[in-house]
Amino acid sequence: MARNSAQSGSKAVLEPRIDDISPAAALPHGEIELHGAQLGPDEYGPPAVLVDGLPARVLMSRPTRLAISIPDQASTGMIEVRNPAGVSNTVPLRVARQLSDGLHPVTSPAVSRSGMIYATISGQRGKEMPVSVVRVSPGGRGTPFVSGILNATGLAISPEDDLFVTSRAEGNVYRVDQAGESTVYAEGMGVATGAAFDGEGNLFVGDRSGTIFKINPQRQIFVHATLEPSVSAYHLAMSNTGTLYVTAPSLSSNEAIWAIEPNGDVRAWFRGLGRPQGLALSKEGDVYVAASLKGRRGLVRITPDGEASLALSGFNLIGVAFSPLGTAVLATNEAVYDVDLGVEGMSLS
Repeated sequence: MARNSAQSGSKAVLEPRIDDISPAAALPHGEIELHGAQLGPDEYGPPAVLVDGLPARVLMSRPTRLAISIPDQASTGMIEVRNPAGVSNTVPLRVARQLSDGLHPVTSPAVSRSGMIYATISGQRGKEMPVSVVRVSPGGRGTPFVSGILNATGLAISPEDDLFVTSRAEGNVYRVDQAGESTVYAEGMGVATGAAFDGEGNLFVGDRSGTIFKINPQRQIFVHATLEPSVSAYHLAMSNTGTLYVTAPSLSSNEAIWAIEPNGDVRAWFRGLGRPQGLALSKEGDVYVAASLKGRRGLVRITPDGEASLALSGFNLIGVAFSPLGTAVLATNEAVYDVDLGVEGMSLS
C-alpha cells in the first residue's frame, strides 16, 4: 500500500513513523529521542510532536532521529509526530507525577512498607530548618513529620519499619518513631550522609570524608570500609546478599559505583557515570542510579552483567527508591515524584 505523502514545493513529504523511543520514561522537561523514519524537517521547519496531547519542544530533527523536551504539564500517555503528510503511529511514554515540592532532598527518599514516602528539607550547612523531614502519602499529600534535626541528609527504613535519619552537620543518626519523635541512635559519624540497613538490622552510614560505618543492632559502631572522600555525599543501597553499593560523587565524569562485600572488601563494580548519586536495587539485581550516562542525565539502569542504559530522562535527579506499591519514587533537588517503571524493588527479608 502506498504511503501518504504531501507536496512541499517540488519535494514529496512522507508521513512520519516511530520505531523506537529512548528512554521510555521521563520527568517533566526531560529529554527523549524518537527513532524511525521521516522525522526530519521540511522547508517550513521540524515536525510537530504531541505528548499526551500537548505540544513538545523539538530539540533536534533528523530524518531518522528526533529529540524533544517533555512538556511541564504532560502525563503518562502517547507520543505522536505530525508533518504535512500526516500523523505517525503512536508510542507510549511514562511521565513521572509530581507528589510534593518545596523540599530539599540531598539523596534518595525512603519508603515505608505502607508506601509512605519520606523526604528531607535539608537546608544549607549549619542552618536549621523549621521542618527536617516531610512525610508524603502515595496520593501526594505532604505533611511535616520531623523537626529539630540539623541538615537532615540520609534516610533509611529499618526492618522494623522505623525511619532513621542522618545529620551531616552533627554527625548523628536519629531514630524516628511513628509519631515523628526523634532520638539519637548513634553519634560520632563525621559528616554523616547516606544510610542503609541490611537484612540483619545492621545500619550502614557513610561519612563523606572517607569512612563507611556499621552500627549493629546493639548499637556498637565499627569501621566497615574506607573510600576516597566525596565532595558532596555518600549514597548507599544494600543488596539481599549483603553487598553494599556506594556512590561518592566527585568532579570526574567517569565515576564508579563501589561494591563493598560483607567482609569489608571494596571494588569498583561499575565505572563510566557522571556524578552518580542516590541508588536503589530491583528484585532482579539491577542497580538504578541517578547519574549521567554518555552525557544524558536521568535514572540509569545497570544490570548485574554491567550493561548500562538510561531508564528515565530527567534533570536535577538526585535519588530513587522503590515503593512496595509498585512505583519508583524519585527525588530531585526540590520535589518528589513517582512513576510506574514496571520494576519491583529488592526485598532484604
